This record gives sequence, C-alpha cells and structure tokens, in this order.
Amino acid sequence: MDFSYKDSRFKSSKVVNGITMAGPRAHFRGMGLDTEDLQKPFIGVLNTYNEMHPGHIHLNILSEQIKYGVLENGGIPFEMNTISICDGFAQGHEGMCHSLPSREIIADSIECLCKAQQIDGIVLLGGCDKTVPALIMAALRVNIPAIIVTGGPMLPGVYKGRQYATYELKEMIGKVQNGEITQSEYEYLEGIMSPGPGSCAMMGTANSLSVIAEALGLTLPGCACAHAVSGQKKRIARASGKRIVDLVLERICPRDIVTQEMLEFATMVGLSVGGSTNMTLHIPAIAHEAGLCMSLNDIGELSKNTPQIVKIKPSGSHTMLDFERAGGVLAVIRELESIANISLMTVNGHTHKENVDAATFTDNDVVKTVASPYSNHGSLIVMKGNIAPDGAVVKHTAVAPEMLKHSGPARVFENEAAAVDAILADSIKHGDVIVIRNEGPKGGPGMREMLTATASLVSMGYDKSVALITDGRFSGATRGPCIGHISPESSEGGPISILRDGDVIDIDIPAATINVRLSDDEIKKRLLETDIIQQHISGGGYLDRYVRLVSSASKGAILI
Repeated sequence: MDFSYKDSRFKSSKVVNGITMAGPRAHFRGMGLDTEDLQKPFIGVLNTYNEMHPGHIHLNILSEQIKYGVLENGGIPFEMNTISICDGFAQGHEGMCHSLPSREIIADSIECLCKAQQIDGIVLLGGCDKTVPALIMAALRVNIPAIIVTGGPMLPGVYKGRQYATYELKEMIGKVQNGEITQSEYEYLEGIMSPGPGSCAMMGTANSLSVIAEALGLTLPGCACAHAVSGQKKRIARASGKRIVDLVLERICPRDIVTQEMLEFATMVGLSVGGSTNMTLHIPAIAHEAGLCMSLNDIGELSKNTPQIVKIKPSGSHTMLDFERAGGVLAVIRELESIANISLMTVNGHTHKENVDAATFTDNDVVKTVASPYSNHGSLIVMKGNIAPDGAVVKHTAVAPEMLKHSGPARVFENEAAAVDAILADSIKHGDVIVIRNEGPKGGPGMREMLTATASLVSMGYDKSVALITDGRFSGATRGPCIGHISPESSEGGPISILRDGDVIDIDIPAATINVRLSDDEIKKRLLETDIIQQHISGGGYLDRYVRLVSSASKGAILI
C-alpha cells in the first residue's frame, strides 16, 4: 500500500507521506487541498503584518501578491504570522524596553514555525526596525530556502515645498515651546509627516537593514528602496513568491548565499549609505546565526576603508524616494565595484554584478562616486577609551564639524527621562557632555533608544555645543555628537558607572577616542565604591529572562 505523495527530498514529505500521516493529510484536505496539492512544495509566507504599525499595515496586501506568485509557480503557500513592534509608538516610555528584545522573539517564533510545520521554503515579509534583522537571523538559523521581502519606505511628508521625515517633528519641540511654531501649525504637520504606509522616509534602522538585506543577496534587486505604496513593490512581492519555489527545487539555502565575503560586502554597503548605528548590533547577530564572524572592531575596520557615497536624512537632505529614483542599492553596488568583489551570487540566481549590468541608471547627485565621496570613511566610527574599553559607536557623518572634537564637564543622568527633563527645562549648559547610563541591554533593560533625548537636544539648539554619551542606543533618526553603545554598560560595572557631574570628558571622533580625565587608580577606586543600578523590571516575564541571557552591545546583544 503506497502513501508516498511527495518526493522525500522535500521537508514537508514528513507530514504528508506514509500511512501514519493520515491525520495531517486529513487536515490539509479539510483546508481545501487535494491530492495533487500534496505533491507540491509547501511555502511558508511569514508575515509580520499588524494594524498598529505604519511600516507593516500594508503587508497583508503584499502577502497576497507573494501567495499569487507561489501558486503561479507550482507551490502551495501557507501564510503564518509573528509579531512586530513600531519604535515610534515605543518611544519615551517603558515600551522601548521591549523593542530590541523583540528581535529575538521574532527569530525564535519563525524557527518554531518552520521546524514544527516542516515547510519547504519561506518568504519572510517585514519592514521596520528590529523586524528586518530578525527575519535575516531566522532565515540563516533555519537555513531552508528563503527570500526576504521588505515592506518598503514611506513617502516623505511635503510642507512648503520641502520633503520631511517623521522624526523631524521631534526636532521641532523646541520651536513650539519657544513660540516659533504655533500649536495649530504643529498639529497640521502631524497630519502630513507620516503620509501613509511604509518605514520612515530616512536612513533609519528599518531602511538601513533593508538595504543590507538586499546587499546580502537575500531579496530581489530593487526591493529595499521600492516604496510601500508602489506597484513596483507589489511586483517584487509577486516575483519573490515565484522565485522561492525555484529556490526549493534548486535546494539553495541562505547560508549558500551569505558567505563571509558577502557579509563583509553587505556591511560595506550599509556603511556607504550612512546606515544606522544599530547596524553594529544587528550585523554581529546576523553573523552569529550564519556561523560567521563580524565583531564591532571588524565593522570599525571596514568603515575606515569604505567611502560614504549616499547621504539620506537625517545625515543629509535626501529622502529614500530620492535614493530610489537614483537607482537605490544597485547604484551603490555599481559604485563599490572598484573596491569590492560584486560577483557574488544572490537569491535571484544572478550575481550582484549581473543585476547591476541589467539595470538602468539616471545620472544624479544622490549617489556619489568612490573617487568623489561625501566622506572617505564609512558612516560609523568605533571609539574606545577609558570610558568605553570594549567600544562605543558614533555616526560621525551626522556630526557638525565643530563637534568632532569636544571636551566638557559631565552632566550625569541615571536614565533617559531625567536627561530629557533637564534638556527641555533648559538647564543644560553649552559645552556640557550629557551622560545617560543604566540604559544598556541589561540595565535598560532592553537597550532603549535615546531618540527623545537626542531630538530634544536638536530642538533646543544644543546639537552644535553639547555632546551626549550613553550605554543605550540611538534611533537611526539621531544626528549630532551622540556616542552610544558604550561597553561595558553601567549595569555590568563598566567605567561609565563611575562618572560624576563635573568630570571632564574628552571626545575625539576623528581619533576614535573617548576618555574621562581621571587616573587609572581613581577609576579603580570609584569602581569599588560604585553600586550597580538595575532599572525596574515589572512582572518577572520575558525581560527578566532577557536580562539574564543577553550579551554586551559590543557583541550584538545576542542571547547566550
């Protein structure tokens, strides 16, 4: 008696073949599948859609296109869902404690779904912040044929002929308080700054990691910059559905594509476009899942040898829409060919070089050349010193020239909220160095973004006279002399824990150093005298477990 419906090379044969699998087959038939369907590849469409997330609210439309593509190419799609968090809603309160930790939940849930359901291939659909790196991590971890579809950028807001991204609202707080903008005008701006679905129209974490996903070869060409509302995004989604069936038949898995050379190349692409400082958390975590190596120091070394050739808001004046019209990631890859190998295979079956050669480009001033870049150095600098012996990170291309070197007295705050209160109360002095501690992966907990603090600095006019350092992290929207990821963090007894008001801090971004003017003996003495502070964790739930398992920011805040 033969109950072999599917080729045993398919993972899903384990839930279809054999007389003992009559129960699962009955379930499939009850859902509408027939005998012919049971013989086809089973494709998981992993969707992070939800209705409280502008970057994800349109993903149900894209998932339909993906499923059409799967069906057209002879596969059977099964849509599955997992969580996603919008950092915009999590800003400025305890919700931000859950943002970075959600990366691990997303990756873990996808692993559970793929392994429990024994699907043959996956299309991973998501768009924002921690979601995209989580999708990349999950694809590499389960290592079955996979393709990523990023949800695409949001269109920019337009006011008085100028393009805006949502983060610029926070930078206008000071103008409202000072009477430069009326409340009614501010409320009007609220109505146009986030004009529709998609990830914010800037090179924040969401778009930085979408660019990196394409540079890793895990998306179809053009995916990162195809806007959420565009027909191009729908076409890419449908084509991705078709392509995943081929990947299953060809038995091509993510680790076949994401080699060490590809990982280093994708990191260079991220650095060349002014990627978010959060890259230094996500790229080491991605490397870990792939069994590769990419340390904070490695990223720093790559940045030294990678010119920045694109400047998108918040570092520059261009938006993601400008970048798409300039050719997007393919235009960057074309320019990097002179310093990197671009003959690396991608998920569409062609190399980056072949994809570039097949594309059409328009000359413009958005993507510079390697010979005439915005900066000869990539967007990020990894800094070290007696405050940060394991490292710290700054996006130097978003810092005013006059603040690349700065010395000043410390103003120490035990959390972001206290610093924001002081900034908005105008109690910060020009020349100060704001220190925000107890905001690392363990101390935050969850390594909260300091966007409310950094945007408040800009809005109050301090971005060219006051520096900010923290063991927390920054939003991709952050600009100014802001140094984050100071490691070890305060809650692990790092030297940032011993800083006091008035201690003079020397910051030299070009030299990549950050030091406090204290002797080694004084630092050791203070470390013995200083109590470690742990921010309150309520409920004893996931964050309690996260704190026990999470590594340092210098290692990607992975769970160990």
